[in-house]
Amino acid sequence: MPPQVASPSAFSATPPGPRIPGLRGGLLLLWLAASFGGVFFARDLQVVVAGWPLNFWFSAQGAVLVFIAIVVFYAWARNRQGGDGPEGIAADRAGYAAYKLRLHRILAIYVVCILGFLLLMAVAEWAGLSRQWVGGIFLFASVGLYAVIGVYGRTADPAEYYVAGRRVPAMYNGMATAADWMSAASFISMAGGLYLQGFSGTESQPGGLAYVLGWTGGFCLVALLVAPHLRRLGLYTIPDFFGTRFGGRWPRLIAAFAAILCSFTYVVAQIYGVGLITSRLTGVQFEIGILLGLGGVLVCSFLGGMRAVTWTQVAQYVILILAFLIPVSWLAYKQLGNPLAPLVYGQQLEKITALEKQLAESPAEQAVIAEYARRARVYEQKLQDVEASLARERKAAQDRLHQLHEQRADASVIFAAGRELAALPRDAATARERWSRAMQDNLERARPLGGMPPHVQAFAGDPQGTPQQQQAFETSRLNFMALMFCLMVGTAGLPHLLTRFYTTPSVAETRNSVAWSLVFIALLYVAAPALAVLVKYEVLSNLVGRSFDTLPAWIAQWSKVDPTLLSVADINGDHILQFSELRMGADIVMLATPELGGLPYVVSGLVAAGGLAAALSTADGLLLTIGNALAHDVYFRGESDRAGAMHRVMLSKFALLLVALAAAYVAAQKSADILFLVSASFSIAGAAFVPAMVFGIFWAGTTRQGAVAGMLAGLGVTVYYMAINSPPLRAAWGLGGSGLWFGIQPISAGVFGVPAGVAVTWLVSLMTRGQTPRPAGGEDRL
Repeated sequence: MPPQVASPSAFSATPPGPRIPGLRGGLLLLWLAASFGGVFFARDLQVVVAGWPLNFWFSAQGAVLVFIAIVVFYAWARNRQGGDGPEGIAADRAGYAAYKLRLHRILAIYVVCILGFLLLMAVAEWAGLSRQWVGGIFLFASVGLYAVIGVYGRTADPAEYYVAGRRVPAMYNGMATAADWMSAASFISMAGGLYLQGFSGTESQPGGLAYVLGWTGGFCLVALLVAPHLRRLGLYTIPDFFGTRFGGRWPRLIAAFAAILCSFTYVVAQIYGVGLITSRLTGVQFEIGILLGLGGVLVCSFLGGMRAVTWTQVAQYVILILAFLIPVSWLAYKQLGNPLAPLVYGQQLEKITALEKQLAESPAEQAVIAEYARRARVYEQKLQDVEASLARERKAAQDRLHQLHEQRADASVIFAAGRELAALPRDAATARERWSRAMQDNLERARPLGGMPPHVQAFAGDPQGTPQQQQAFETSRLNFMALMFCLMVGTAGLPHLLTRFYTTPSVAETRNSVAWSLVFIALLYVAAPALAVLVKYEVLSNLVGRSFDTLPAWIAQWSKVDPTLLSVADINGDHILQFSELRMGADIVMLATPELGGLPYVVSGLVAAGGLAAALSTADGLLLTIGNALAHDVYFRGESDRAGAMHRVMLSKFALLLVALAAAYVAAQKSADILFLVSASFSIAGAAFVPAMVFGIFWAGTTRQGAVAGMLAGLGVTVYYMAINSPPLRAAWGLGGSGLWFGIQPISAGVFGVPAGVAVTWLVSLMTRGQTPRPAGGEDRL
């Protein structure tokens, strides 16, 4: 059946701007103070309370609790006012209550079965089952479970395929949304990012707690400004909103293009995570791991659409939250005697600070730093005359290979020398790019703590130091807040997230569902900073200082999967591992936590299964969003009379399959880390969707031309800023110097795109009011 839209209505003159009622406005001010206010004064809130640095606690936990209170209170207050009567299945209160009770029983049985399976695998490992079998069983059992749900939920009905029949209760939609939301970036990379970046990251690489604040605070915007209003229209996709609200062809097409762009960027990161985990569990090549995991994605989203994806994501949430909380609780109990990690890990912050000071004064660490600095100078010298340097290196490699042949050296030695020759840059341009990157990398490593900032320090530099330190502080704080802004606004614009709130039975249930989503998400997000702290203490106290001969086997095993994830090298030649000699990528910290903490391998299998669940659940939702945008919004333009329902759904499935294969190919290139790809998609979504969407909801004077111009301006500015600051593109275009505006890093390009979208939408709407007829449908319901 086609989506239900509102009837046309005439509008009188409207004020030139959106209207925000008092309750919503007050809660937005509280949100603003808890997020940006707390961050702005973070350096002034270094007082220690009950063993916690106040600024660290508030940014890691306190603000999240405030965000939950805002969303819960708003849902309670608005639902008390009424006016959003029950719809569909919820109209039959007795039947709806019985339906939810049946779901509760199924969930309870499922959780018991999962715990029983874990116990069985633990016993099997204790009885001698090999690690390869444990990993394989976890992989195929989890993918098999999702496949069964996907087959059971298969459908060709449009309402079921696009919005799960609009009968998913608030709590279960909250679990599905949380699984959809907590992607590979949240499960795999966020704790690693916090490990590497501490509170706020570096001057040139913002991060740290910005991800916790941004990805939770954004749900306040979803609850207060977007989700209930979209649900009220009863549509299928986010581009549907733009077509219904503004009419015409272009708002829907531009929204569909933006949805495809940001979702494709996002899904590449998820499929990369799938390949990473699958290859580690089974030992197959990374590319084969991608294809194996892709089968688990397609069997759910391809067969059953949103119906199958919803219940698969509920199952995946249980696995991923258990997989995250069990190792962090184990580490907390091991180190502190208390498994409630978020409540007690503050004790380790002071110890980490002391260990970091010891490392800064260690002669062995200083020797490593000096060697990195020497290597950076070597690359700097090469870059002074790239062609001559490349010719000398190529000649030296050829001479060595010729000499080995004359000496009739061992075949393996000759083969290694041949590979060294083949690995040299092909031309001067490639050499310049590679050596510039290597020089910068060595310069970063030639800093205390291997280039990592002190864990509890809020922002780089010093507001009371030299002019250079003051500038570093201002730039670091500005980048932190810009990244946080993009993550928050992007959350309110991500199509695959907002589509989830179409699936609830009523508007009131949508408000409750947003609250449930944030609660379920917060369980992981308050534990992620705890995991980062506990892992860093484990590394500093138990791994650093060990002989290379006694390093645990898991280091070599993960290095074989991808050396950029984890590598060690005896830089100063003392055969003792120094902190600066250990390279851990953000994507490895969570996955290696069980082995780092000495946990049984069954927990490693559970963590890998949790990471797989996180990546698969998000990939399901993203692929569904892209397929539906291509078929429902681009090809059929939301119309239901151009083909039968079966034809529309089948075309969506075919588009989904093609997009999945394309994303798998891009992911196999390992072009960027998960966290960066995901963050970039937030800037795109926030700039492309949010200004026109919020104006369209709250200001009846928003015109079609204003929405189109605003979306194009926001998207164009964001993509341009990302492109103009991409090192490969700058090198290809011959651009020198820095292309940054106000020192903002390209990961936060949305901080320019969103204001551009707001300004253009408002100005063009003012200039074009009354020039085009209003569309039939949507405005009165909004």
